[in-house]
Amino acid sequence: MRFVSWNVNGLRAVLKKGFEEAFFQLDADIFALQETKLQEGQVALDLAGYHDHWSYADKKGYSGTAVFSKEQPEQVLHGLGVPHLDTEGRICALEFPQFWFVDVYTPNAQNELARIDHRMEWDDAFRDFCKGLERGSLPAGAQTAPPKPVVMCGDFNVAHNEIDLKNPGPNRGNAGFSDEEREKFGLLVGAGFTDTFRHLYPDRAGAYSWWSYRANARANNTGWRIDYFLVSDILVPQVKGASIYPEVTGSDHCPVALEIALG
Repeated sequence: MRFVSWNVNGLRAVLKKGFEEAFFQLDADIFALQETKLQEGQVALDLAGYHDHWSYADKKGYSGTAVFSKEQPEQVLHGLGVPHLDTEGRICALEFPQFWFVDVYTPNAQNELARIDHRMEWDDAFRDFCKGLERGSLPAGAQTAPPKPVVMCGDFNVAHNEIDLKNPGPNRGNAGFSDEEREKFGLLVGAGFTDTFRHLYPDRAGAYSWWSYRANARANNTGWRIDYFLVSDILVPQVKGASIYPEVTGSDHCPVALEIALG
C-alpha cells in the first residue's frame, strides 16, 4: 500500500495551485492532509475513487485534518478523547481491518515556546492515544476494536535530531527544536514506533519537508524535516519505501510518502 501525507497550509489556497493534479499524480491508497483551515461545506472537492473524512477546528480558518482513502474505514475518530485538546481538529484516525491510520497536526510551541505546556500535554496524550489503539483501548464513545498496529503520519512540528534541519545550532531551543519537544518525540519512538524515513536512510542529510517563506529558504534548501510517517515496530519489516517530494509546491511543506506491505 502507498500512503501520502501533506500539510497544505490552507486547502482553499492550494486548490488554486494544482492540488488535484498533485493528488492524483502521487497516487496514494490513503492521502492525509494537515492544516486544511476549513469548516464543513467550505470547499466542493470530489476526488473520484476516494472516501473523505474531515476533522474541523472550532475556530474558523484554523488547523484541521482530513484523510482520503480508497477503502471505506470501519470507523473514524476525530479526537484523542480529551475534550480540551480536541477543539482544533488535529486528529483524524481511521480503523481498517488490519491497522489504524492516524493523521495528526501537532500543535506548534510558538515563538519563545509560549505554548510549550500545551504542547507537552498534547504529546503525552497523543502517545497514550496511539498506544491505546495498539492495545484495543479506545476513547470513550468509540466502537470497540481489537488490538491493531498503527501507521501514523503528519506534521509533528519537531525536528528530532540535528540531521533533520539545516541549521541546528542557531535553532537550538526554538520552537520545533527545543529539548522538550525533541524529548517527547523520542518518547513516542521509544514507546514502540519507528520513524520510517530515518529507518531506511539513517545518514541522509538535506532531506527536508518544510521551509520558511523567508530568505529564499526553499531555493537554498534551508529546511526542516518535521513531517513523518511512523509505524508500530511490528510493521517495520513490511516497510518498503519512504519518500519526500520537495518538487511538489503550493505549500511551505511538501508531501511525504510511505510504501508498506499491508493488505
